[in-house]
Amino acid sequence: MDPTGLGADLQFRMLVEGVKDYAIFMLDTEGRVITWNAGAEQIKGYSAQEVIGSHFSRFYPAEAIERSWPQTELAEARRVGRFEDEGWRVRKDGSMFWANVIITALYGPDGELRGFAKITRDLTERKRQEESLRQSEERFRMLVEGVKDYAIFMLDPEGRVATWNAGAERIKGYSAQEVIGTHFSRFYPAEAIERGRPEMVLASARREGSFEDEGWRVRKDGSAFWASVLVTAIHGPSGELRGFSKITRDLSERKRLEQMEFNARQMEEFVAMLAHELRNPLAPIANATSVLQLEGKDNAQVVWAAGLMERQVGQLVRLVDDLLDVSRITRGKIALESKRVDLADVVTRAAEASRTWIDAREQALEVQLPAEPPAVVQGDLARLTQVVSNLLHNAAKFTPPRGSIRITLEADDAHATLRIRDNGVGISPELLPQVFDLFTQGDRSLDRAEGGLGLGLTIVRRLVELHGGTVQALSEGSGRGSEFIVRLPRQTRPLAPSTVGAPATQAGRKLRVLVVDDNRDSAESMALLLKRMGNDVHAVFDGPSALELAAQLQPDVVLLDIGMPGMTGYDVARALRRIPGLAGLSLFAMTGYGQEADRRRTREAGFDVHLVKPIRTDVLKQHLANIADRPGAG
Repeated sequence: MDPTGLGADLQFRMLVEGVKDYAIFMLDTEGRVITWNAGAEQIKGYSAQEVIGSHFSRFYPAEAIERSWPQTELAEARRVGRFEDEGWRVRKDGSMFWANVIITALYGPDGELRGFAKITRDLTERKRQEESLRQSEERFRMLVEGVKDYAIFMLDPEGRVATWNAGAERIKGYSAQEVIGTHFSRFYPAEAIERGRPEMVLASARREGSFEDEGWRVRKDGSAFWASVLVTAIHGPSGELRGFSKITRDLSERKRLEQMEFNARQMEEFVAMLAHELRNPLAPIANATSVLQLEGKDNAQVVWAAGLMERQVGQLVRLVDDLLDVSRITRGKIALESKRVDLADVVTRAAEASRTWIDAREQALEVQLPAEPPAVVQGDLARLTQVVSNLLHNAAKFTPPRGSIRITLEADDAHATLRIRDNGVGISPELLPQVFDLFTQGDRSLDRAEGGLGLGLTIVRRLVELHGGTVQALSEGSGRGSEFIVRLPRQTRPLAPSTVGAPATQAGRKLRVLVVDDNRDSAESMALLLKRMGNDVHAVFDGPSALELAAQLQPDVVLLDIGMPGMTGYDVARALRRIPGLAGLSLFAMTGYGQEADRRRTREAGFDVHLVKPIRTDVLKQHLANIADRPGAG
């Protein structure tokens, strides 16, 4: 029964004509349009009046018509009864759309062909999304394959290599043809394979989702490299394991730098310890030399021997200091105490410090200082003095006996300029560009005769650069002398009056001094030197003895070694500060360590002065004189 009152044919026709998402129409046996529904009008843009009776090839691009594709579609539908295709079609306005097409051959009761039914769906949006996805995947594939800094590849669930990018080939040395299908364990060292490391990596990634690691891996040529590795488990829509992605980065250079940093740190610690151990025996030798100079004034041979010993001890101390400074320079650990400094004071101090060495070689030292303007710079007095001392030492070293050295200092509005000129062996043209490089020395007989490590000028350059300045070496060649020019930014604000050149002699009042050092030679030689300076001196060799005697003696000064067994100098210093009646006590630290961290630690322990072994006699006299001049001293 027909509840609508309409015939079945009419119902079907109304259904088809009302569909708007599909173009549904009929073709006659030649391919001409004979029906046209609302969907066809919407998708293709033609009304029924415009299109009925025309050939359906009008909906195809020109190139499809040229190759008779519409006729091929009909022929195939006639042959097998049905034809399905996807491709570009043309709307009335000339725009293209991607169509899914089904053509069905229609036969009458007697089997004759009546025509064709054609259903077309607009899949342009789906095609756009598919193309966008394809392009995205293509870009990603090209990106991954083109990456050269990372090895990016896929493993199947068993760990066999499935893909291989350019970075993997560069880092590991295998081509894709050589490695795809092989197990990734081939990239591990033998010992890692023996202990099942590759399997553990995949098991961890499967269990946790990803696994990150660093370790040694092996290239095709057998060489090892330090790798950072990230392995990620890849799962399908239903959760099944599809394989693993593996990203490897070659961190060999970082590992090398870390090892260099570790080695440099160990070397710095070793050099600091070496310096300490060298200074300990140098300290009593220096003390004994000073005693000889005080006692043997009327004996020419004693004076000569003491002077020789003093110069050689000074040379050893300079070598130790240079080793320490180079260690700090290579690690960037040199710190400057910044204040306003007059370079005239620096030159005077450096010239005095170098006088013994220069006089021993019977060399003439000429110093020319400016009257105005003052050569004031912002910097570290001790380090700038070290710069000039090193340059003077270098000039004396490469100038024959009875040669001449000249220092000139001048200033303009922007810079203070220091020049040190000698008439010594000069610098060859091939050496001149590298003269400030570490360990650089020329093949010079005088250099070899005098020895040296080639550190002094490297230290000079670094210290000058830390002060914002420049240093330059000039020479007209071998045998024609050398000149070093230091330029530093000048400060223009007036400087307070200087105390440089003040006599380093102790005042007449006698001081009570306690020397504490577990090295008996060092303690006894220092005690003897201090007695010859006119002081009341006692020496002990351990911390507990020092505390017991200090409570009885009530000393003005305690010279205290730091590195003592059992009770260290820091422990003794803290205990001394707690003894009643010793509020005015001056504590001098005696140590082979002289870095800023060591000085800070002695300050924190309560020391007033930090003295680095071997202690210079003039420095010691100056500190004692400052105490002797205080009211109530002695």
